[in-house]
Amino acid sequence: MTGAPHQTLKSRRAIITGGSQGLGYAIATAFLSHGADVLICARTQGDLDSAKARLEAAFPLRRIETEVADVAETSDVRRLFETADRRFGAYHIVVNNAGVHGPIGRFEDSDIASWIRAISVNLCGVAHVCHSAVKHFKEAGYGKVINLSGGGATAPQFGLSAYAASKAGLVRFTETLAMECMGLGIDVNAVAPGALVTRLTAELEESGPDAIGHSAHGRVVEMRKKGGSPLEKAAELCVYLSSDESNGLSGRLISAAWDPWPFSPEQIKNLMASDIYTLRRIVPEDRGLDWGR
Repeated sequence: MTGAPHQTLKSRRAIITGGSQGLGYAIATAFLSHGADVLICARTQGDLDSAKARLEAAFPLRRIETEVADVAETSDVRRLFETADRRFGAYHIVVNNAGVHGPIGRFEDSDIASWIRAISVNLCGVAHVCHSAVKHFKEAGYGKVINLSGGGATAPQFGLSAYAASKAGLVRFTETLAMECMGLGIDVNAVAPGALVTRLTAELEESGPDAIGHSAHGRVVEMRKKGGSPLEKAAELCVYLSSDESNGLSGRLISAAWDPWPFSPEQIKNLMASDIYTLRRIVPEDRGLDWGR
């Protein structure tokens, strides 16, 4: 990225859901290192206290706030934003990182309540947060929304129907919200962080090959041995998408591991005039077939 080191997000304030561990903690760390203040939320007070202590030790000059919140609960999200209003006044960035796999295994064997709970966290939770954030951003005339997606958004995943459905829905929600915010100074994007080694990965390995398929399970085991994609890579993409360098780039699903970010102004212009990095239906003509009507 361009700009002075550690000043990319100077004077910015960010809300990060699921920020006490894993990728969310890495994003909070990256934001703080680039000059932002952060408010992180998670469902467990102990995890938040531990995360805050470590972050404050590493960044004693930065402001770090916490709030216990389950993004699937409307009242919790309302309290989260009341806390942001009270402690920050203005905030500029929202990162929707909180997520769960949901039931692992064939759909017909899944507990349907757990399946719906995964949709509530991964998709409805993002909607709850964005519903409050976008109103604030519209009044300010500026805002950055980043939604964490995953492999389930672009390809079916055996044994992970709730996760895949919620992440695909999240990307289309991202595209739609970006369209509605066009011209208002608000950019809304989704990030595919890559194959990360986190607690969710451990869940997949422990579930066994019968739950997610032998091929997929083998890939997970091998990935854990090799270490997977760096958390820091996805966190730096979130920094870029939260910075003024990415202004005007909106409604896209960007891969931390595979896409050539940061983009030049000309590339952003070309992206926004195309359907690159979006979810679209493949038709016969896309594969060189003429089937008529």
